Amino acid sequence: MRGGVTPFAGYVCRSCAASIRNPRKPLQIRLASSFADRKSTRFSAFFFDNLRWLPASKTASPSGVSPVQSVRGHSADAVYSPPAETSVRSFREAQVLTPRRLAKIYWQLSKSSLTVLVVLTAMSGVALSPLPTTVPVLLSTALGTAFCSASANAFNQIQEVPYDAQMARTRNRPLVRRAISPLHATGFAVVTGIAGPALLWTMVNPTTALLGAANIALYAGAYTYLKRKSTVNTWIGSVVGGIPPLMGWTACGGSLLPSSAQSFELVLPSFMTSLASIPTDLALADNPLAPLALFLLLYSWQFPHFNGLSYLVRESYAQAGYRMLCVLDPHKNATVALRHALLLVPATSILMPLSGLTTWAFALTSLVPHAICVEAAYRFWKHGGEKQARKVFQHSLWYLPVLLGLMMFHKRGMDWGSWFSFGSNSTENESTTTSA
Repeated sequence: MRGGVTPFAGYVCRSCAASIRNPRKPLQIRLASSFADRKSTRFSAFFFDNLRWLPASKTASPSGVSPVQSVRGHSADAVYSPPAETSVRSFREAQVLTPRRLAKIYWQLSKSSLTVLVVLTAMSGVALSPLPTTVPVLLSTALGTAFCSASANAFNQIQEVPYDAQMARTRNRPLVRRAISPLHATGFAVVTGIAGPALLWTMVNPTTALLGAANIALYAGAYTYLKRKSTVNTWIGSVVGGIPPLMGWTACGGSLLPSSAQSFELVLPSFMTSLASIPTDLALADNPLAPLALFLLLYSWQFPHFNGLSYLVRESYAQAGYRMLCVLDPHKNATVALRHALLLVPATSILMPLSGLTTWAFALTSLVPHAICVEAAYRFWKHGGEKQARKVFQHSLWYLPVLLGLMMFHKRGMDWGSWFSFGSNSTENESTTTSA
């Protein structure tokens, strides 16, 4: 090496090169050139001030210093740039809450899929009731039930923010990602929680309003609290799921409990009784067996549906600290699912026509979906794998709408032939009257 010049001299500044040439001095390679700020910096500054040593072509040079082309490594030609105004808080720019975005956040706070299911099950109680109703009552029942469901779901999310942040399937909820403040979410929950029962009280009846308020208290209070305390939370949640069809039943004027002047009305098959002994539709409206059958359908359906789903995400429930059967006792989780899948058979195929909600033909046509779901629940109980749990959950998704559709098709007193006759009967009646 000529004149003691090292091969690194072209890549470092003069002071660094002198240190390398002198073997008696310790090796000192500074992190910046001689123009660098020599004040001590914190560790975080190396992450926030990375723009300080960018080339002059990409950053604005300070006043009074002409930009010079930077070279590789430490060089006296490096250009100093002042630290950018950055911080952790400004890493992600917050979005402005436009009306459209706010409506989407409210929709997510309400758990839209669950709220739609609650409203549909409440409307099934209206559709199956033998008593007539009006359009204002129908719309008020749907809107009031939606408000009650939105309030309960919002209160639930407000309490579970630290736990939702630990689960992958709930990590993107509005409160977890801070799309809305907890105070704002609480205001939404309070307003909908007051508007729902108030609308049901004024436009429908007090019984329906009390059921809606009870559902908010059970879901946002007892169910949410017990999720981290006891496995009883699953049974409380099933009660919450069974209340909406009762709200639809009472919205039409039907009663839930028998009165002193009434008794249980049993509608037996035609080969076991005469047509004269079949009670009228008005008598069936006060038959407590009808709302009991509707409640049992939604109550028992919750267990195969939720137990199959919870088994698939049991790691997330365990990580968040929720006390679920799928975490504490997977075999009992499958046993409960099978038990209620079997209970659905008599609760619907026998109790529905016996209460007068449907004809006895429903007892035959409903056996097909029952057999499919019971078979899937039995395989889940026997093998206990994720494949079997997924089958139980997937069957529960179509089972409920199919069963409600069959109930509507076999509704007692519903003459579907006149619906599809396209006025032929009315034409015949008019011609008979004219000839007379």
